[in-house]
Amino acid sequence: MKILYMGTPELAANILQRLIESEHEIIGVVTQPDKEKGRGKNVSCSPVKEVALQNEIPIYQPVKVREAGFVQMVREMAPEAIVVAAFGQILSKDLLEISPYGCINVHASLLPKYRGAAPIQYAVINGEKETGITIMYMDVTIDSGDIILQSKISLDPEETGGSLYDKLTCLGADLLLEALKKIEDGSAIRTPQDHAQATFVKTIDKTMGNINFTMPAEQIERLIRGLNPWPSAYTMLEGKTLKLWKATVEPTSANYSPGEIIEVRKDSFVVMTGDGALVIWELQLEGKKRMTTDAFLRGYTLKAGTLLGAV
Repeated sequence: MKILYMGTPELAANILQRLIESEHEIIGVVTQPDKEKGRGKNVSCSPVKEVALQNEIPIYQPVKVREAGFVQMVREMAPEAIVVAAFGQILSKDLLEISPYGCINVHASLLPKYRGAAPIQYAVINGEKETGITIMYMDVTIDSGDIILQSKISLDPEETGGSLYDKLTCLGADLLLEALKKIEDGSAIRTPQDHAQATFVKTIDKTMGNINFTMPAEQIERLIRGLNPWPSAYTMLEGKTLKLWKATVEPTSANYSPGEIIEVRKDSFVVMTGDGALVIWELQLEGKKRMTTDAFLRGYTLKAGTLLGAV
């Protein structure tokens, strides 16, 4: 099958690599424009572009894929299918109707649950027991098209956004290849979504990581895991940003303010929350590397009664 591929981040790059290694022909890759990154304003390209460059595949980086000139160019390319994975732009009706096999989307949730841009992180943050991959036909509204295939996985009790991302990347590539085979041989079944059951998630941004210690410990612990490795959950310690990478929940009857350190132990410290306490096992103080709390406490004097979050 002649495929035009659209994607941007690491997940999409890994799926692209699997497509390249398959029997399908990738006639072009569409990804987001290069961006300036860091204080040096160095230009960086997307992981998908990097894979395309390594494999000498034509690359297209339109600012807006809905523009008439780009749509006409795709028509002239005559792809048999357009495959989309975490691309980052909404496709127009004109684009969706170009290829005879349609536009096929790889979405990292069990639709109709978690439509939107960050289903992986929210599955962890919200304490889901299972999630998965949906391969679907795209339509003009976001993540609402007919389902072709779905596959579920269970979340580990210590699942992070990063570990779940890796698992769903592998699952997504396998399921996509299976779906393309069914589409090509005519055995693919279209299953309409139950739109009444749809839920939506917003884009993740750095401000989401600012911990509110009035929340229950269980919710904060899930937030820490869900935002690991990006953008990370954080608070303030004596005027410096303190990222929290690993924590566990502990019941307590202590009468402390949310965010106050209850106890400093040899290998960890305990923080009061709105319901229960958090035991901090791994962290990163501003200007320092990520480390275990045990290592941190060997070089930093931390006292019970210290209030996290105070500037």
